[in-house]
Amino acid sequence: MSKKTRKKSGKSLASRKARSSASKASAKRPAAKTARSSTAKSTKSRRGAHAKAEARSSKLSKAKASSAPNRKSTVRSALAEGEKAPSFHLPRDGGNSVSLQDFEGQKLVLFFYPRADTPGCTREAIDFTRLSGAFAAAGTAVVGVSGDAPKAQEAFRNKHQLSVPLASDEKHEMLAAYGAWGEKSMYGRTFEGILRTTVLIGADGNVIKVWRHVRVDGHADEVLAAARTA
Repeated sequence: MSKKTRKKSGKSLASRKARSSASKASAKRPAAKTARSSTAKSTKSRRGAHAKAEARSSKLSKAKASSAPNRKSTVRSALAEGEKAPSFHLPRDGGNSVSLQDFEGQKLVLFFYPRADTPGCTREAIDFTRLSGAFAAAGTAVVGVSGDAPKAQEAFRNKHQLSVPLASDEKHEMLAAYGAWGEKSMYGRTFEGILRTTVLIGADGNVIKVWRHVRVDGHADEVLAAARTA
């Protein structure tokens, strides 16, 4: 083979190798481009899903906030002596009801207790029952109020032979109006509940006296003394 022929053959072989390399590079580029495109789409999809999840979470939080009752807004910090007693109409033990209007023209004691048939509440209700005749002689009616259901109040009455009406305020609206619903703490835990409170209302419907943070022992006797002089 002549030098000229060998030179042409070498050039031809080099040309084929160059074309082969170019072809392989061209084949790799679309694959790499496809992989990058797929990764970008996947990232975009994940971001979109995350954004939608955050939006749903935000909507749910707003919906819960708007539907949740603002219990603190119903809490009354104080009932001033001398002001008109808030009206109420509640179910009571025995299936009847009781209202402020039922006691027009006479004095009324409302004692608010946390829970029926618990030790302190039981002693307090028994004390007011024991003195019910003396209260009647002083022209004063007595009503106990808690958040217990009427059936629980009836069982409480029957168990301890209570003679005073026991009203049920399960919605806590009347309790809040009389300042007997608010923040409490027990065993390091803070919560809202019934504050042991007693209110003496005059025959004219105005508040005569309010006892807050009541200590049960001797309390009914103290209220009776106030009713006798009111």
